[in-house]
Amino acid sequence: MEVRCVGNKQLDVLIYDTTLRDGAQGEGISFSLDDKIKIAQKLAWLGVSYIEGGWPGSNPKDLEFFKLARRLDLNHTRVAAFGSTRKPNTPVSRDGNVQALLESGARTITLVGKTWDFHVLRALETTLEENLSMIRETISYFKDQGREVIFDAEHFFDGCKHNRDYTLQIVETAAQAGADWLILCDTNGGSMSWEIGDIIRQVKKQVKTPLGIHAHNDCGCAVSNSLVAVKEGCTQVQGTVNGYGERCGNSDICSLIPNLELKMGLRCLPAGNLKNLSEAAHYVGEIANMPHYSNQPFVGHGAFAHKGGIHVSALLKDPLTYEHIDPEKVGNHRRVLVSELSGLSNLLYKARELNIDVNSYDAETRRLIKEIKELENQGFQFEGADASLELFLRKAFAQYDEFFQLKNLKIILEKNEEDDITAEAMIKVQIGDHTFHTAAEGDGPVNALDNSLRKALNEVYPEVAEMHLSDYKVRVLDGKNGTAAKVRVLIDSANQSDKWSTVGVSENIIEASWQALVDSINYLLLKKRL
Repeated sequence: MEVRCVGNKQLDVLIYDTTLRDGAQGEGISFSLDDKIKIAQKLAWLGVSYIEGGWPGSNPKDLEFFKLARRLDLNHTRVAAFGSTRKPNTPVSRDGNVQALLESGARTITLVGKTWDFHVLRALETTLEENLSMIRETISYFKDQGREVIFDAEHFFDGCKHNRDYTLQIVETAAQAGADWLILCDTNGGSMSWEIGDIIRQVKKQVKTPLGIHAHNDCGCAVSNSLVAVKEGCTQVQGTVNGYGERCGNSDICSLIPNLELKMGLRCLPAGNLKNLSEAAHYVGEIANMPHYSNQPFVGHGAFAHKGGIHVSALLKDPLTYEHIDPEKVGNHRRVLVSELSGLSNLLYKARELNIDVNSYDAETRRLIKEIKELENQGFQFEGADASLELFLRKAFAQYDEFFQLKNLKIILEKNEEDDITAEAMIKVQIGDHTFHTAAEGDGPVNALDNSLRKALNEVYPEVAEMHLSDYKVRVLDGKNGTAAKVRVLIDSANQSDKWSTVGVSENIIEASWQALVDSINYLLLKKRL
């Protein structure tokens, strides 16, 4: 395979990230200008070859992004401006979108053009010959301006299936006009991998310009289609972080990159950068304010999580028994879950992870497994609450001292005729020989409880002020009992350096919240002292 260069880095395949443009078209995603700058910097830190910054002709925010991007230190990563070929029967010099691309100042211009005759006739409402002229003249215009031009052949694979001669004529025209790259797009995401391979082999006979792939995920095949394209000779792959994008999304570079590097032996990031992948994926997810799928390959929180006792027993002997790669290579880590499906091996692994000395043949160890399974049967879910599990184990093996004790708790809810609701929590806790009695209001009973407890602990444990509740989830476990149903409360907490989760279960939602809240604070205090 041809080796190409970005800066002084030799790479086999160039990663073109379109999170800021194509990814932003995903439902529920809207990036501010500041968001786009932060993501661009993170992508450059990861080491992708191209960042598609947006469509400067479509909105002022994207045009402003390109102005700011000129001042950024993005190492060897190039910023590309996206836009379409000129409009039908409009000179390039008078086409507003074309001129906005020029105004962006981007040294790389990505032009999208129609390659499916159906789209030319129905969407553009122009002739097949005029479409060829639009592609030829727009590419030539930017080449005359000294720009690198990437031609995105939209609906390329669908076009080939319906009118292969015309679609191939388009890429030949783009190549003759001077395009530096021809990107073959599966825009509707409906192509199968064997179709991708067959068509690319045909294209390679027609043109010598470097090829790339842009795949959508409507059939769940975007990553596999992209890998097949690389195997057939494409040296640029376009995709988005976490697969964000319109409809079912784009090819996920968080799966593409490790598959290319670890499975196919092709360099697509600077040496040593693969370990940054998980951090980059979660960082972009946080800015996009999108839930991060635990089972996302390579970078998901649960990608290397093990629950079954037989699996964990084998892992203790050799991680290769149930892991296809070392999770550290992509910046992730192994997690062993303890639940009702656990065997003795799960507990032993977890204890070793926490540096707790456990005798695998001890009756106490076996009793603990039985107790954990009984708690799970009652509704506790330790696999999603590692902090509560660690506290449970340390208490069981006498490696934990209570930081405070509850003496009394009272919560008052008041609703007036204007439907205003106020909550106040009064709490009495004992820390050593001292008793602290405080009260605080909140937006609801749990918030009031949290505020009051923090207020009581703050004098002795000021580090409590450093943490905050980042998420609060309630699940009804047995809905047939109506308002008397048992509930499970999961609380996610965080400070500047760490995140942790705790759990509580009760028929009383306040009691379940109290259990999870107390575990959350105790876990913080424990970690500060280990």
